[in-house]
Amino acid sequence: MNNNLLFEAALSVIKPWYIDHVEFDATKKRLDIFIDFERGAKFSSEEKGYDDQYGVYDTEQKTWRHLNFFEHECYLHCRTPRIKLDEQTIRLVSPPWAGVNKGFTLLFEALLIQLCKQMPVRVVSRMIKETDQKIWRVIQKYVDLTRELSDFSHVTAVGMDETSRAKGHDYITLFVDLDERKTLFVADGKNHEVVDRFEQDLWEHNGSAENITDISCDMSPAFIKGVRKNFPNAEITFDKFHIIKLINEAVDKVRKMEVKNDPLLRGAKYLFLKNESNLTNRQIEQLSKIKLSGSHLKSLRALQIRESFQDIYQAPTEASFVFLLKKWYFWATHSRLEPMKEAAKTIKSHWDGVVAWKRSQINNGILEGLNSIVQAARSRAKGFRNPRYYKTIVYLTTGKLDFQVMNPCVGTFSG
Repeated sequence: MNNNLLFEAALSVIKPWYIDHVEFDATKKRLDIFIDFERGAKFSSEEKGYDDQYGVYDTEQKTWRHLNFFEHECYLHCRTPRIKLDEQTIRLVSPPWAGVNKGFTLLFEALLIQLCKQMPVRVVSRMIKETDQKIWRVIQKYVDLTRELSDFSHVTAVGMDETSRAKGHDYITLFVDLDERKTLFVADGKNHEVVDRFEQDLWEHNGSAENITDISCDMSPAFIKGVRKNFPNAEITFDKFHIIKLINEAVDKVRKMEVKNDPLLRGAKYLFLKNESNLTNRQIEQLSKIKLSGSHLKSLRALQIRESFQDIYQAPTEASFVFLLKKWYFWATHSRLEPMKEAAKTIKSHWDGVVAWKRSQINNGILEGLNSIVQAARSRAKGFRNPRYYKTIVYLTTGKLDFQVMNPCVGTFSG
């Protein structure tokens, strides 16, 4: 087998295409492969209404970056035919190796997608010696085109939560399919209008607002307003992680009121915010000393109220859940701890959505997991003012998008 045939086999170059010649520069560590097509070859068009085979009208010289051969950069060059479909229509033929974006092969784009799922774009840029902008164009196009083909007709249970694009500001809201455990939509902001935009995006992807039966969210008035306006059949479940966060904040307020007068509480913030099962041995010992101190600490009473609330979620039936919640509410509102009373009253004002959890059994736990991925994605979009880059990375890493509908080579480098 001569060298040309060897490269044809390696690159899956088949008739009417063939490798004309190969140039190798050891000094530049570069391999250039020149591809041509057989004389008299005819080509089809992907354009609707043109189903024949067409002869070559003229050609254009095109170049694509391909996967490296060992440490050598590889480029494919082709005398690419143009075909004349009718008197007014001339189209450039897309060779089978050509990627979705100008200048890259399908295999090279598949590698880029996989690399950008795992590491920041700026790192990938240095690895492959291509500009950040070119890489962003690739992943944006893949994400945008694949999302256009996504089908949301099966979606019935949705989780929604906001997270910051940058610390302290620039919020985005994530809408997640709780059954498929994937991000459906990313919206700028966290007001009621983000729910309007999600409903529109759902409709654009064959989904239906009427199909949504359950939505899990926090107790944000904006989210509640948006859900009630756009999803008439959805029962709202207030996410238990956010409710416990509300109670944790109340516990911490009680601790802060006492820490000035009791040295035992100094440096003990996380003893009161974490479940005992998540404490380190040193933290468990420190908490035990506080409990055994004989002090009638309000912070310990607040902690007991928090732990009792968490136990309610273990109730076997909805009736027992409601019974325990009522008992807890009475205890918290008669605790003479203002922060705990305020938290209990907030829960009371959202009572139906809290109780709905026992029926729906849904929560934003998956969103908490995705959120950690999203926060890690900050570094992948770091250094760019365009917020679209951040959303693109969120879709790339948490959207479970099927890029193989665009590029069958995607997945070649996974695992």
